[in-house]
Amino acid sequence: MKSNQFRWTRNGGWDTPPLSVTATGLVLVFSSSDYFRTPECYEHLRSVFPTADILGCSSSGSITGTQIYDDTVEVTAIAFERGHTGVVWMDVPGSEDPAGLSKGLVEELERKDLKHVFVLSDGLTVNGSELARGLVTLGVPVTGGLAGDGVEFGSTWVMANGPAAQHRVALLGLYGVTVTTGCYAGWREFGEESLVTHSVGNVVYEVDYEPALRVYTRYLGELAKFLPGSGLVFPLSVRANLQEEPVIRTLLAVDQKEQSLTFAGDVPEGSFCRLMGTEVERLIDSSGKAADAAMSGCKPENALCLVVSCVGRRLVMGQMTERELQAVQKRLSPTAVMTGFYSYGELAPFRNTEVCRLHNQTMTITSICE
Repeated sequence: MKSNQFRWTRNGGWDTPPLSVTATGLVLVFSSSDYFRTPECYEHLRSVFPTADILGCSSSGSITGTQIYDDTVEVTAIAFERGHTGVVWMDVPGSEDPAGLSKGLVEELERKDLKHVFVLSDGLTVNGSELARGLVTLGVPVTGGLAGDGVEFGSTWVMANGPAAQHRVALLGLYGVTVTTGCYAGWREFGEESLVTHSVGNVVYEVDYEPALRVYTRYLGELAKFLPGSGLVFPLSVRANLQEEPVIRTLLAVDQKEQSLTFAGDVPEGSFCRLMGTEVERLIDSSGKAADAAMSGCKPENALCLVVSCVGRRLVMGQMTERELQAVQKRLSPTAVMTGFYSYGELAPFRNTEVCRLHNQTMTITSICE
């Protein structure tokens, strides 16, 4: 497996890739630029890579190596020696059933020698929790992420063998390769565990029979005046029952009139929740742990590492964000290739299980090698 990386910039246009990339089988594209959304962006890539699968999404920061890029188009071209890929996709309004959608896409994938599925989805109009539920029928591990839009939360876009579009879900099937994954958060729970007594999807109205916003602001104290922004530093740990491993949910919005909280993933009524906090060093350390787990079955010298980290982590770490990418690279060989993006949600299994779940505030790594 060989990889080449290049980019488009607003001032310089496209880099000229080496001639060898014409044999590429897979092209991954991540971008926070408006140019990514234009037909011209895809048409240029297709002219350079006439037979490759082309897959990518809009981001809240695009990753190449240990650097984060804004307002560029980051491209990684991969040529497999033995493995190959397949891409299926569907565009669907937010009112459709994401679980049924993902089940339908699963049926379109060739199943022989399928090792792993990497998913990219619209990050605003598709319910990531329901999407993950439909992917469990695959019988193979699934990772991926929800497309981002910086910190604007306006619209998100997915490119899948055609110009980028909104409301799109795309599945990349990986065949004849070795794939291992890692997913760690680095957040810790504090305070008492509470019961979600009234919620609908990702909107929580009552916690312990009190208005949810009232409970949340009581915990935050003076920081409550900075909501919803300060909520990125205090996500929720949520578990459906006392036996289940919790997932993290990031606060997106508050409604003063309804006294409700809107999160970046479902918070089921009847589930248990606790507030969480962290420090930058804990986030960086968790990124290293994710890399260790993801490299457990791959030869690091020829690995391709797909990195999906949460936009909330980037906002918490600020100018120190690239340190988490450096922590990942430190666990890899210098010849390993890193690409990826900052997301509105991460799709990955829990440790020691193949069941895909929607996460927030995690570093999720998918390592591919031959």
